[in-house]
Amino acid sequence: MAKPKSSFRCESCQHTMPKWVGKCPDCGAWGSVAEAPALAALPSGSGGRRVPMLPTTAAVPISQVDGVATKANPTGIEELDRVLGGGLVPGSVVLLAGEPGVGKSTLLLEVVHQWARRSATDRSLYVTGEESAGQVRLRADRTGAVHDRVFLAAEADLATVLGHVEQVQPTLLIVDSVQTMFASDVDGVIGGVTQVKAVTTALTSLAKASGVAVLLVGHVTKDGAVAGPRTLEHLVDVVLHFEGDRHSTLRMVRGVKNRFGPSDEVGCFELRGDGIDGISDPSGLFLHHKGANVEGTAVTVAMDGKRPLLGEIQALLAPTQATIPRRAVSGLDYNRVAMVLAVLGSRCNIAVGTREVYAATVGGMRVTEPCADLAIALALISADKKKVLPGRVVALGEVGLAGEVRRVSGIGRRLAEAQRLGFDHALVPRDPGPVPAGMKITQVSTVGEAMGHLR
Repeated sequence: MAKPKSSFRCESCQHTMPKWVGKCPDCGAWGSVAEAPALAALPSGSGGRRVPMLPTTAAVPISQVDGVATKANPTGIEELDRVLGGGLVPGSVVLLAGEPGVGKSTLLLEVVHQWARRSATDRSLYVTGEESAGQVRLRADRTGAVHDRVFLAAEADLATVLGHVEQVQPTLLIVDSVQTMFASDVDGVIGGVTQVKAVTTALTSLAKASGVAVLLVGHVTKDGAVAGPRTLEHLVDVVLHFEGDRHSTLRMVRGVKNRFGPSDEVGCFELRGDGIDGISDPSGLFLHHKGANVEGTAVTVAMDGKRPLLGEIQALLAPTQATIPRRAVSGLDYNRVAMVLAVLGSRCNIAVGTREVYAATVGGMRVTEPCADLAIALALISADKKKVLPGRVVALGEVGLAGEVRRVSGIGRRLAEAQRLGFDHALVPRDPGPVPAGMKITQVSTVGEAMGHLR
């Protein structure tokens, strides 16, 4: 038999090398290179064939597999259930990632509270490796999440956490966070690649074997990606991103991966001093001058996942003596706003080269899809001409470089949401497809045609 060869692997980037070095040549990390376990070579002449082993459980027809036992159980928080696809599936592992201070722990404390209230047999275990038990209790008192069937443990050792699970026998386990847990029998620093993979693998095996739903909290890097190895996202069943602006109370849970439901759903929440609440109709947060006629404003309908959201876009053109006029954009795609400005200057004779331009959304909403191009253009034209759009008009359409207005997806669904909120007139591209009955539709082919509807 051939002698197995040793190799060395970086715990930060998983780069493999034939010998040990102090600094990883791939990522530049110091002291992260460790010896990887050698794989035994197959006997010569075996041709790569493996000896079959008797399986411990026999394969069964898929029609005989019990699907009721894995039915999703609602958490009691409608907006979270919307993103999860109906609730938490027994034996599933969910990863919730977000920036520090965005409200992850507050949301999960509400989850375990609502879970414990479901029935007398449901217990939830909240394991924190970042805070003490007293700190979590203070937050629970503030948010009203104290319940006798909510168990709390401040532990970071994986073996001790598994012992708590064996003792409490919960149906829901919260681990806050996976980067603070460590396995004593595994080498590597806490939060490193090796430790995170070992902890996640052990908790995943626990969930599949016992049927306990596990919800992990994950850190993010400075660019918004989930911290740790990419394998972490592959091991879990559901990956959720918790987003929000520090200057706004609006929070969004966005589904990135979901083995049990849609992966592009969005749940909206409002973070307050006494807790966090779901917002079933968040469009009102993004409409400030609804029903009023204000210069430099236009309303559009953006799709965030599968959810239509009405948003108000505001624009301002101000004279300046600066050689290079300022362009300030908030909540919109800067490149798309610059493109719309170039179209207005070339196709609609709007003087934008000598004035400062400010464009923003209301309420912290972020719109990056091309559907908002027409609304951006109308808001800029309204600010320039000192004319307003009627108060109950929405504008949908992508603007091309020739000034044409192109179709966007889901016009019917967008207009149905606008009609539900009291808007009765829409400026849309040609041939929009099926539209809701009772809404006045004006089809425009160019930005110039749409400009004619300003009062």
